Amino acid sequence: MQEIIKAIEESAIKIRDLIQTGDTGKSEHENSTGDTQLKLDIASDEIIEKIFKKIPSIKAIVSEEQEAIVNLHENGKYLIAYDPLDGSSLVDVNLSVGSIFGIYENEFNAANIVASVYVVFGPRVEMVVTTSDVKMYRLLNNEFKFIQNIKLNEKGKLNAPGSTQNCWAPFHKQLIDDIFNDGYRLRYSGGMVPDLHQILLKGGGLFSYPGTTDRPKGKLRQLFEVFPFALTYEKAGGGAVDGFNRVLEVQTTHIHDTTPCFFGSNTEINRVLEVYKKNA
Repeated sequence: MQEIIKAIEESAIKIRDLIQTGDTGKSEHENSTGDTQLKLDIASDEIIEKIFKKIPSIKAIVSEEQEAIVNLHENGKYLIAYDPLDGSSLVDVNLSVGSIFGIYENEFNAANIVASVYVVFGPRVEMVVTTSDVKMYRLLNNEFKFIQNIKLNEKGKLNAPGSTQNCWAPFHKQLIDDIFNDGYRLRYSGGMVPDLHQILLKGGGLFSYPGTTDRPKGKLRQLFEVFPFALTYEKAGGGAVDGFNRVLEVQTTHIHDTTPCFFGSNTEINRVLEVYKKNA
């Protein structure tokens, strides 16, 4: 596991340099879900794959930018699903973006996730590693230094509501309105990594990306985005649900499956469960 984390650190330094100097334009390619890939997406993906290929403990990888699993080392122990540059469309307006890694054993599914890592590329580069607890590191003089452990409060103050509002269910809109009426502050950049990172560091709140009329199963991908952050939020003392159950109990039938998801401190997550179960 330490070998993998070191490989992620190496890739993060290279991706930071790429973000500062790379082409932010669109490529001529689409990813597995039909989104036009940015040149930064493709280049970040290539950086990570090249580094992971050198790690004998990695059995296979799958990237959000590719359609299929890539087998690396037959005797490896770990499977890694990753989003090389989440929120990459925000780079050209100079907002924070990130990389997300879910580390699995045996199979790519929620039951088998054993660790996760994400990296925030903002004014500072920070990496959060989740194993039995949640630790944050910061890039200082080209080395990641431990900064702090992360724990959520029981109740937070921030609300980050994602997806297209005119496609929300009426009860979901009412839930979000009620949360704001209770004094929560809006914090939403359109980048999953910085928004979830902010809630973690500020002690709590709610990030939501529900099922909608245009996307009943949500937009965010299970293996690359949702499960890694679900593990982080649970280990930080909060929760992650799909509206009805723990996200880490959601079944995966395809590597690019999506799911509705809510991440937050316990008070907010319990509030989501209460509203959704009442309106099931």
